[in-house]
Amino acid sequence: MEKLILNAIKLLQDLIAEESFSFNEEKTANIIEKWFKKYDIEFNRNKNNVYAKNKFFDINKPTILLNSHHDTVKPNKGYTRNPFDNSIDKGKLYGLGSNDAGGALVSLIAVFTYLYNKKKLKYNIIILASAEEESSGNNGITSIIPLIPEINFAIVGEPTLMKMAVAERGLIVFDLKIKGTSSHAAHENNDNPIINSIEVLNWINNIRFEKKSKFLGETKVTVTQIKSGNQHNVVPSELELVLDVRVNDCYTNNEIYEILKKEAPCEIKPRSLNLNSSTIYTNHPVVIAANKLKIEKYGSPTLSDQSKISFPSIKIGPGDSTRSHTANEFIYIDEIKKAIPIYLKLLNNII
Repeated sequence: MEKLILNAIKLLQDLIAEESFSFNEEKTANIIEKWFKKYDIEFNRNKNNVYAKNKFFDINKPTILLNSHHDTVKPNKGYTRNPFDNSIDKGKLYGLGSNDAGGALVSLIAVFTYLYNKKKLKYNIIILASAEEESSGNNGITSIIPLIPEINFAIVGEPTLMKMAVAERGLIVFDLKIKGTSSHAAHENNDNPIINSIEVLNWINNIRFEKKSKFLGETKVTVTQIKSGNQHNVVPSELELVLDVRVNDCYTNNEIYEILKKEAPCEIKPRSLNLNSSTIYTNHPVVIAANKLKIEKYGSPTLSDQSKISFPSIKIGPGDSTRSHTANEFIYIDEIKKAIPIYLKLLNNII
């Protein structure tokens, strides 16, 4: 196990050293392939998704999916280090994707590798290193689910400080359009869309959804962008707003859209309704196992591949979500060393 953990850390260093921006993960998919070949693990690859099932897969047993992603966002301008420099300094492994979600990914791969040849598992295990998570692309996890056996539930690896997210917010981005009448700024105009937007902004500010979630609280509505006009002396004909809605597990995205569509004092259109919230029953075996191990449970405000799967899932992994997408991203080596045994204990306690 100690050697496997060290190899997992080396795997993460190799992944960090290669560019793997979302939609362009070929090189890191190749690296993950090499790991499976090294350990004589039969695997499949579809585009940049790499997946495998345990050696003694039994269709009569339930199946657990272990999933994390190997794509990254692009580094922001605040980096003072080379984002592809995979050096370790004072117990920190630096580099783009180290925390989100490389640490969780290599930990889950190590767990799968350890269990791959076991003959008497209580369940089947499938590992999926997915692509396009950061961009919610169509060639990520959603393209693989139809290709693999039926999944009973999933453990999704993301940086959670090894706390268990038993609920996750969904996301809807709405485009709002407020109409008006274009004119020269010197003339009287009682139909200025910028002035008209005051009513809409007041409506947004007063939106309240009745159902409150135990783990996620209220559904959150935030104006994030506003755009109108291109000349100082011309009243524009319309104004555009972008509304970011983080949906709790009491609503589906379709329900939120129907509510807002009825109430909105302007045109409102969702970009997508596919990124739904998720939750898992408190009496689910994986939650009961977490209770035995005294793993803290919480509701996650951040989106992951959970939003794209219909079967039960939880989110747990080494690293800290607040480090994700930040300059000079890092993960503590000790976080990975502790995560792998915790994952194994969690799986061993599932009844």
